[in-house]
Amino acid sequence: MSQQKKQWGAIIVMIALFAMIAFVTNLCTPMATIIKNQGSISNVLAQIGNYGNFVAYLVMGIPAGMLISKFGYKKTALIGLAIGIAGILIQWASGLMEGSYELGAIFAVYLIGAFIAGLCMCILNCVVNPMLNILGGGGNKGNQLIQLGGVFNSSAAVCCYILMGALIADVTRSKIADVEIALMIALAIFVVAFIVICFTKIEEPAQAPVQLSLIKGAMGYRHFALGALGIFLYMGIEVGVPNFVQQYLVNEVGMAAGIVGLLVAVYWFMMLIGRFVGASIGSKISARAMITTVSIATLCLVLFGMYAPADVLVSFPGVDWGSLSIVWAEIPVGIFAFLLVGLCTSVMWGAIFNMAVEGLGKYTAIASGIFMTMVFGCAVMMFIQASVADAVGYIQSFWVVVACAAYLLFYALVGSKVSKRADK
Repeated sequence: MSQQKKQWGAIIVMIALFAMIAFVTNLCTPMATIIKNQGSISNVLAQIGNYGNFVAYLVMGIPAGMLISKFGYKKTALIGLAIGIAGILIQWASGLMEGSYELGAIFAVYLIGAFIAGLCMCILNCVVNPMLNILGGGGNKGNQLIQLGGVFNSSAAVCCYILMGALIADVTRSKIADVEIALMIALAIFVVAFIVICFTKIEEPAQAPVQLSLIKGAMGYRHFALGALGIFLYMGIEVGVPNFVQQYLVNEVGMAAGIVGLLVAVYWFMMLIGRFVGASIGSKISARAMITTVSIATLCLVLFGMYAPADVLVSFPGVDWGSLSIVWAEIPVGIFAFLLVGLCTSVMWGAIFNMAVEGLGKYTAIASGIFMTMVFGCAVMMFIQASVADAVGYIQSFWVVVACAAYLLFYALVGSKVSKRADK
């Protein structure tokens, strides 16, 4: 009974970390609105928080896996939280500089803080995903726990947007200092998590010695190598769909950017719904069946969206985060189909991870680090789809999404089959 309590304690902590990751990561996007209001700032520069966050994954992915191999999951989580506390404090300090320093100096400090916080997010992702899979015993139960973590992850993201929407409702006056309450909430979450984990018993699985050959060893498992590529391409679906829907509605349809933002936000609500369903059925339906189903659905929705007549309109709801009210707007039926892809992407990350680390044994920690590095695929796939959009238009650029979904279907049906297993 005591062992069961220990396991449930660890599961609760890991799920709480999953939620915390989303809250802190999603601060970057609303913060871009504030940065944009600091002066004559381009949209490219306004996204510096997101740049810092995702570049951190490229830098920290493999080292995070190696930290787990050397120190174990608990100590690595504590290291990550300590780094996160430093990152939040630096971002908060950038707000204190307003009015006394040049914008360049303020942005530099904020970028450093976002990058350091991103290092923390990468480390915690490396801890949470494999631990939930291990605590669930792998297989369907492991997938179910990852999907349940995803529910809390999406819920925290929604809470972040609600809070930030209320704080920056008046964009014309918003400064970094105006949302310091959100940074303080994030800081408090880090501190509480640090204290809780210090007193939580976590049964550590055996880890291989720290050595670079671990990377080669993990990549020697075909189903894992193909799964890592699957995560790289998955990022192109999850981020590419809402990103280019927004670009299309603003630049080609001519809708107001504010209204479009509210509509596209519903995509993330759909991810929350999908993750809740995935967590509910995760113990009964395999990760392979999930990916097969949602990749086929994605292909159907995207292809329909590309070829549906643009003059057929449907009413679609959006959420005004500042007033917490529903707004309705007419959008092409094809765009409605694109936004439904959020239901499909909701379970992709957890299911791909579950299949990819099956049977890796001692290589699981370094495999998690490799997975986190693959998150950088978001930047690469955005560049590719943007290049296609420049050449042939926004709608035709969704062939990139089709290609990504087709690969995930291949991975579910063929590439995820385990041909060999590692020693425990």
